[in-house]
Amino acid sequence: MAVCCDLEVDVNGQETFMVDKKIITSYSGRLSKLFGKSVGIKKNLKVIFHDFPGGAEGFELMLRFCYNGRIDITPSNISLLHSAAQFMEMNKSASEKHNLLEQTEKSLEEIKYWTWQELLIALKQCQDFLLIANSAGVLGRCLDSLAGRLALTSESSPCASTSSPDSSSVRFSSDTRSTESLKNSFTRSTWWFEDLLLLSPKLVEMVTKSMVSRNIDHVIISKFLLFYHKSKSSAATADEKCKIVETIIDMLYTLDQSSVSCKSLFGFLRVSLSLNLSKSSRSKLESMIGYQMDQATLDNLLVPSPHGTNYLYDVNLVLRFLKAFIQRGGFQVSLMPMQKVASLMDLYMAEVAPDPCLKPSKFLALAKALPDSARESQDKMYRAIDLYFEVHAGLSEEDKIKICCDLNYEKLSAEACLHLSQNAKFPSNSAVQALISQQFKVKSLLRTTNNYKFENDPPCSFNKTEKKGKEDEANEQIILYAGKPDLSADNEKLRAHLQVMQCRVMELEKVCRKMQTQMAKIMKSKVSRHSNARSLPKLCS
Repeated sequence: MAVCCDLEVDVNGQETFMVDKKIITSYSGRLSKLFGKSVGIKKNLKVIFHDFPGGAEGFELMLRFCYNGRIDITPSNISLLHSAAQFMEMNKSASEKHNLLEQTEKSLEEIKYWTWQELLIALKQCQDFLLIANSAGVLGRCLDSLAGRLALTSESSPCASTSSPDSSSVRFSSDTRSTESLKNSFTRSTWWFEDLLLLSPKLVEMVTKSMVSRNIDHVIISKFLLFYHKSKSSAATADEKCKIVETIIDMLYTLDQSSVSCKSLFGFLRVSLSLNLSKSSRSKLESMIGYQMDQATLDNLLVPSPHGTNYLYDVNLVLRFLKAFIQRGGFQVSLMPMQKVASLMDLYMAEVAPDPCLKPSKFLALAKALPDSARESQDKMYRAIDLYFEVHAGLSEEDKIKICCDLNYEKLSAEACLHLSQNAKFPSNSAVQALISQQFKVKSLLRTTNNYKFENDPPCSFNKTEKKGKEDEANEQIILYAGKPDLSADNEKLRAHLQVMQCRVMELEKVCRKMQTQMAKIMKSKVSRHSNARSLPKLCS
C-alpha cells in the first residue's frame, strides 16, 4: 500500500509526525469531522494536539495500528492504545471492521488472566503518562482486579494483627512453629505493600477506595498507608511530602477509627507541623486524634505553640481535640474513657499552668471542657489552679472567681479543703464554699451514722425484760438463744463499718474546726483591709 505523507501532526509539542491523511482519517472519527469541514484544502495541512494521551509514544502506537490494521495489544501498551482510541474516536462509527477501541475493550476482558506484574505495569502506565482521566476504562478495571486479588489474599490469610494476642497457638504451644506460622500469616497478608510503592499518591487514593469497597480489613489497609508514608516521605520534597501526608490522612479518615493507633496519628501530627497541609486534612487528623483522646499521653499533648505566638504550648489544639472527643458520642461517652481524659487533662493543666503568657480564658476553657461527671475527685484540678494563681500573681479577683467557679467543692477532699482555707491566693468566697461543702458532708455522714445505729442494733437488745421468776428467765434464755445467729459475721461487719464512719466523722469535725478558725482569720483580715465596708464578692452558684 502506497503511503502519502501529506499531513503534519504536532503532538503536544514533543514531536512532529508526517502521516497519510487518508489512512489515518479512515480510522479516526475526530479527524474525519475535522477535515470534513475543510473541503478544497489539500496541501500544507497541519494538526496540532496539545493534550494527546501518552504524548508522542501514544501517537506512534496508534499510527502502527492505522498503517497495519492491527497491533499486538498487551498489558504494557493497552492503557496507551485505549486512551488514544478514545481521544481519536476510533470506534465503529469511523471504522466498522477495524476499530482500535473495540479491540482494546476485548483485551480488557482478559484482565483476570493477567499476572500480578502485568497488572502493576498497566497501572504504572496510566500514572506515568497521566492517563488517569483518559483511560477510565482501563484504570477502573485494573483497580478492581487488583483489589479483588488483595481481597482473596486477605480472606485466605487473615492479618496477624487482627488475631487475638492470647490465641491458643501462642499461649499453649511451646513449639516455635506456631509463632513462625503467625509471622508467615502476617507476611502473606502484607506481601504487596512494597509492590504498590510505585504508585503515586493519587493512585494510592484510588486503590484504597477500591480496597474499602471490597471490604478488605481496615487494619491491613491502614498498615499499608502508614508503610507507604514512611517509605515514600524520606526522599520526597516538601511539596511531595505534603501531598503524601494529605492523601494518607484523607484515606485513614475513611476507615474505622479504631484501625489506626493513636501513636501513629500523633506521629502524623508531628510531621504535619512543618508542612502546609490543607485545612480539611488538618481538621480530619484532629478529629481522628480526638476520637482516641483516651489513649493519648501527656507527652503527646505537649505540642509547641504555632510560630508567631508567645505562649509555650498549643492549648487551642488540645481544646479542639477535646471538642472532637465529646462530639464522638455527645455527652454519652462511656464513663471510663471520660475519666481517663479527665485525668489526662488534670496533668495537662498542671503542665501549662506555669506558662506566664497563658490567658485566663484559655485556662478556664481547659477546666470547663469536660462535664463535671468526668471527675470523681477534683483535687488535681485544684492543685493546677493553685499553680496557675501562683505564677499569675497579678490576676484580677474577677478572673480568679471565674476560674474557681468551675471547682466542685463537694468533690474536694478534706485535706484539699483545709489547704484551700489557708490559701491566700484564692478568693475568700472559695474558702467559704469549701467550708460549707465539708460541713454538709459531716451532717450527711452524721445522719447516715445515726441511721446505722437505729437500724443495726442487735436483735437481743429488744429482748431485755425484767426477770420475773424462773419461767421468765427461761423464756429470755430461749429468746437470746434464738437471736445469736444475728450476732454473727454480718452484724460484726456492720459494727466495724459504724466504727470507721464514726472515726471519719471525728476527723471531718477536726478539719472543719481548723477551717472555721482559718476562716475567722481571713474574714477579720478582709474587714481590716476594706474598712470602707465593701461587700465580699458573691458566691459562685
